[in-house]
Amino acid sequence: MPWLPILTARANAAYSSGFYSDADFDYTVRILLGRCAYGAADAGEVMATIASVADKDHDHWFHAWNDLSVRLREIADSAAAAGHAESAAQTYLRAATYSAVAVDAASALGSDELLLNTFRAHRADWERFVDTVARPVERVAIPYEGTTMPGYFFRARSDAAQCPTFVMVNGSDGAISGLWASGAAAALDRGYHVLVFDGPGQQSMLFERGIGFRPDWDAVLTPIVDFLLERPHVDGDRLALYGVSQGGYWIAQALTKEHRFAAAIADPGVVDVASSWRGNIPGSLLETFEAGKKRRFDRYMSWGMKASGQTNRTWTFRARPYQQSSYFDTLTEVHRYTLAATDAAHITTPLFITDPEREQFWPGQSERLATITAGHSHLCKFTAAEGASFHCQPMALRLTHQRMFDWLDDRLSTR
Repeated sequence: MPWLPILTARANAAYSSGFYSDADFDYTVRILLGRCAYGAADAGEVMATIASVADKDHDHWFHAWNDLSVRLREIADSAAAAGHAESAAQTYLRAATYSAVAVDAASALGSDELLLNTFRAHRADWERFVDTVARPVERVAIPYEGTTMPGYFFRARSDAAQCPTFVMVNGSDGAISGLWASGAAAALDRGYHVLVFDGPGQQSMLFERGIGFRPDWDAVLTPIVDFLLERPHVDGDRLALYGVSQGGYWIAQALTKEHRFAAAIADPGVVDVASSWRGNIPGSLLETFEAGKKRRFDRYMSWGMKASGQTNRTWTFRARPYQQSSYFDTLTEVHRYTLAATDAAHITTPLFITDPEREQFWPGQSERLATITAGHSHLCKFTAAEGASFHCQPMALRLTHQRMFDWLDDRLSTR
């Protein structure tokens, strides 16, 4: 087959060069194509949509994904009205995936009115999926510091049998709908109950209640464990924890104090959240920050934001959950999200850590986490040759799940 090397070379070139020069656009497309493996996107829909959006055209990017979600929402509504529950569920899930992209785009635009309307449309897509999917699922309110966190408890079985439970912690900007392809569907297929939820600073907690991030997620996950242990279908000896993207930091921090999880997965390992911010700040300006010169730092940052709309959008999007009033204060707050080796020494939970080649946000941190948790962790490398490079292996979800759930099954079967 003399044509095979030519096709392979073309595929490798496309995989490496990407879909956009804009890193955010390109990574989003990779995520969407990866989610096709679990029906949360359709490749043709993705490719047709990006064909109409030019590089760095942020406004058109928002409208393209929003329009696609609206169209699919109407199709799903018609399917549901006609009694086609499976078609409705599949279409609502895809609509939720695309409207989540629109939410991220709206968050960077800085208009709260546009953001709230877009988010509520997105959450409605997800709620309709929950109503139509052929899985036993319950909406739950998890007690948390005088209020509650909204969540969804999917049961692996409809009977009263106890099963292991997979608790999923999202990243800094992830939507609950994204967790379906990130591991929820794979866990359910393997006989796990699944809990997905919005924690502080995430989606509904931020957009509708104004509750921001916090670095100490033991305060979040301990109430969740308490909540789960009261449920009759949960096997309290087989609780598993998963954190995606920045969730890799949150679960590691929580495990320094919360020891009731039988095993955990960090996808990937994160020990210093601020490093991804520092890497995008010029050295001289970073020196100004480190010298504590707040007014000068804020002034120079303001000038830079005026000069680059893209930089301003990225900062607005990333900074929003930290709820600080200045550039200096935001960066200071982000530096609190650090896991020291002395704290990591308290982690005793078996920990699976993904380590993808070409990790673009926290390179080298999976290895750092594995080093400071030596004796309790397993570092699993993913490579470009496997099609599994970049942050969270976006286009290799089946491979990722095979490895992490095989490891998890082995840990839980011994308890």
